[in-house]
Amino acid sequence: MIIVMKPEATQEQVTMVTNKLTKVGLKVHLSEGASRTIIGVIGDKRFIAQMPIEAMDGVEKMVSVTVDYKLVSREFKREDTIVDVDGIQIGGKNLVVMAGPCAVESLEQLLLSADIVKNAGAQFLRGGAYKPRTSPYAFQGLEEKGLEMMAEAREKTGLKIVTEVVDVESVPVVCAYADMLQIGSRNMQNFQLLKTVGKTNKPVLLKRGLSATINEWLNAAEYIMSEGNYNVVLCERGIRTYEEYTRNTLDLSAVAAVKNISHLPIIVDPSHGTGRWELVRPMARAGIAAGADGLMIEVHPNPAEALSDGKQSLTPENFELMMKEIVSIAHVMGKIVP
Repeated sequence: MIIVMKPEATQEQVTMVTNKLTKVGLKVHLSEGASRTIIGVIGDKRFIAQMPIEAMDGVEKMVSVTVDYKLVSREFKREDTIVDVDGIQIGGKNLVVMAGPCAVESLEQLLLSADIVKNAGAQFLRGGAYKPRTSPYAFQGLEEKGLEMMAEAREKTGLKIVTEVVDVESVPVVCAYADMLQIGSRNMQNFQLLKTVGKTNKPVLLKRGLSATINEWLNAAEYIMSEGNYNVVLCERGIRTYEEYTRNTLDLSAVAAVKNISHLPIIVDPSHGTGRWELVRPMARAGIAAGADGLMIEVHPNPAEALSDGKQSLTPENFELMMKEIVSIAHVMGKIVP
């Protein structure tokens, strides 16, 4: 249920409505738009039905939200959300690029990668310190040591850090280093982890699950937002289908669908979406053309020696070429590459 306040409603009237709702145990979430305030209400509908909310001063109407993901939906908030990550805005007219190695392997490798992506125009350094892998024998990451290296790279380059958090126990340590928390595809429905990051003040990048529907993906975002953290960015990274030529099937229709039904920003990861470096640039261009607010790209100084995902990592030269290519497409889409 959402309560739409009149354009001329005062802050005092909004407060009176929210106080009345919270007194009976309902949760409220405010969306303050350019012209009016919308109050999202979560809880037992029987309580709401018994309350004469529409008779209160400043209230225009009550509207039932028809989808499960209430806070995520366009019904709750019509305006696009812009997520601010320590001065870097994701959404709106901004086009952001997150780039770097799949895994932090060494300080030398990370600093070189940071310089490469920074000089080419990226705003975020991506890299895994904790690496959930299919095989228990594959490289699992440097953990907190890797986070320390990422913090040093940020200090030297000014790039913001986005890195994955894999379980509830590691949330505090990752929060101490990262500017943005990434929930990987394998953890998209780790509901305790979603609730935990929802209680933090860190922006969250939520990747789509390997076989998740759009509905399941948006409901995962709802878990985070229902805990009070509204700074959520979605990431389409491909889903598992019958196709074997690519690692996954990059579902660019999901970008257009999300833009239609949700106010949250969405970026595209063509590296995991295809698993083949030669397809990353074309799919990056296509993602921007589909309306994405940014890209997540794997870049390695020497992909042939990468400990993780070398086959889908761009060389410095290919990444620089990709950055030049997307500028013109971004312009056509009304986007600006900072």
